[in-house]
Amino acid sequence: MSVVREFMTTDAQCVKEDQSLQEAAVMMRDLDCGSLPICGNDGKLKGFITDRDIVLKCVAEGWNASEKRAADLAQGKPIWIDADASIDAAIDLMEKHQVRRLPVITDHKLVGIISQGDIARNYSEQRVGELVEHISAKTPMTPMG
Repeated sequence: MSVVREFMTTDAQCVKEDQSLQEAAVMMRDLDCGSLPICGNDGKLKGFITDRDIVLKCVAEGWNASEKRAADLAQGKPIWIDADASIDAAIDLMEKHQVRRLPVITDHKLVGIISQGDIARNYSEQRVGELVEHISAKTPMTPMG
C-alpha cells in the first residue's frame, strides 16, 4: 500500500505566524505556489493560507497586507496528515474537508505537502476522479487548505 511520504512534495516552506500577509504573498510568488502552511515560532503547524485568503480576507476588506499577520488568518484547527498514512487516508481526509492540499507532519513538524496534483500523477485514474469530484462538488467546510 502506498503512503503519503511516497507522493508528497518535500520542499514545502512555511510562512511564520508573525510574518505579514504581504510577505506571505511574496513567498507564494517566488515559490510559484498558491498556498503556504502557517508555522509557529515553535515550528508547529498553526494553519494554512492561500492566495485567495489574502485577497478575500485582507485586500477586499480594506486591510493593509503589510500590517496584518499570517496568524490573523490561521483560524480553526489545522487539517494535516502523517507522512506514514496511506494515500487512501489522505484522499478520504481531502474529500471530508474538501481541500486540495494537506500539510504532512512527522514528529510534530512539517515535512511536506501532498496535493490533489501529487495524487493525480501517481494514483489510479478512477480514485483521482472521485477525489476531484468530491472536493469540487461542495462548498469547503473549513477555511484551512
